Amino acid sequence: MMNCSRFSSVGSSLARWISTGTLETEVDIVAAVKHRGKQGRLYRRLSALGITGGTAGQALNEYIREGGMVKKYELERCIKELRKYGRYQHALQISEWMEMRDIGLTCRDYAIRLDLVSKVRGIAAAESYFSSLSKPAKNQFTYGALLNCYCKEKMTDKALALFEKMDEMNIASTTLVYNNLMSLYMRLGQPEKVPPSFEEMRQRNIPPNTFSFNILMQSYSCLNDMERVERVFDEMMNGNEKVCDWTTYSNLAVVYVKAGLHEKAESALKKLEEKMGPANRLGYHYLISLYAGTSNSGEVFRVWNSLKTYFPTINNISYLVFLQALAKLNDVDGLRRCFEEWKSSCFSYDTRLANVAISAYLKNDMLVEAESVFHEAIKRSEGPCFWARNLFITFFLKQNQVDSALKCLKDAIADVKDNEWHPIHASLHKFLKYFEEKRDVDGAEELSRMVKMVNHLDSKFYHSLIHIYTAAGKPAPDMRKRMEEDGIEINSEMENLLQMVCPNDLTSQTVTLE
Repeated sequence: MMNCSRFSSVGSSLARWISTGTLETEVDIVAAVKHRGKQGRLYRRLSALGITGGTAGQALNEYIREGGMVKKYELERCIKELRKYGRYQHALQISEWMEMRDIGLTCRDYAIRLDLVSKVRGIAAAESYFSSLSKPAKNQFTYGALLNCYCKEKMTDKALALFEKMDEMNIASTTLVYNNLMSLYMRLGQPEKVPPSFEEMRQRNIPPNTFSFNILMQSYSCLNDMERVERVFDEMMNGNEKVCDWTTYSNLAVVYVKAGLHEKAESALKKLEEKMGPANRLGYHYLISLYAGTSNSGEVFRVWNSLKTYFPTINNISYLVFLQALAKLNDVDGLRRCFEEWKSSCFSYDTRLANVAISAYLKNDMLVEAESVFHEAIKRSEGPCFWARNLFITFFLKQNQVDSALKCLKDAIADVKDNEWHPIHASLHKFLKYFEEKRDVDGAEELSRMVKMVNHLDSKFYHSLIHIYTAAGKPAPDMRKRMEEDGIEINSEMENLLQMVCPNDLTSQTVTLE
């Protein structure tokens, strides 16, 4: 079965699936609204907080002291834009400021606030906020927002229990509610549950929208049922064409690309381009990414040039999408030119673009070029660049250069603060496998000390470590004590392994006698 967790939503979420992180930088956001004139002044100030620092409340108070007028519809627009770009904390601060200023909030405002609380402070805080609402404010909007939170966090029991309660209150028969449930099933890797939910919508006379049909197609794609995918699309065209927009064609193209049906994918992309209109930056991003998925470099460059023609200012996200497409096409020369062009014109240095370049160079064994980009990224971003470090660790392990990989790991751990990063399991597995083959206890222990520094020792690591001691024929008399200190549960399998490396351990003998 196809991995359906990556098909869990469409629209902006699907854009994030296509490119591995597509939120624009703060400077991009500021640049995107400069043309809005006076009405954009407040938003520009709020969106710049990611660069200048401070809270939205402080910025709003200062704006008023300077003589600015703040209207509710403008604040709502600012919240909408900030949410769009993932700036949830500042959006929440605006909502809280509105309440402090006794600006009348609607039930929709409460629902948005609940969603923001969940994103910024977690589900427990969102539940607490919901409980604090007055009885009239607990309606289909706020219940629906809480359901959406549960579904996004894959909290199945709570989501289904809340749905049943909403159903009893006669507020569950909406398209949005069922779309949330179907998205939940996709996130859980249960695409087979989507069609029955869709059918239940119909039985309740709930009209499906574009999202509903798109996620139904995605579910059939995950079930490798292309015939039903096309049947759903035909139904949209024949009886529900009004819900068939450019996202439907992008969704269909994704399905075809995943299935390797490139000719059909490109046909869908042609329709996508017709439907989306020339001012659709996101639509261009879909086209670039999906044409790269069909290995059609000519169309990738054509669409890129069209985007550059329509949008005089190319932001970081557009460059990121194009770089990822060039990397997918393994067009290293094109990637190099694009990366240099971006560096010479960018408002802010975005390490995601550097990561794409580093990954592409390492894929082609261009270590010198990759290291050059990495060192520049460290200087210009003033950040630890952990993602890039993972790329180098993986590269050196693949080249069997374990000493170099260990050095990269050591350098990365030296920059870790508050357990913000840890090595990926695949890399640790390769390290440990190498040490077992070499019967290198000292190397394994050095790795153990580094991993312990970021609190990432677990039972799997100890399992491998004991095997390394066994392969080397060396005892480890303090192994049980170490595991207990690190909070590792010792089950029967681990107990048998411990007896192999610490045979004189009294605890082990006692357990054996019992």
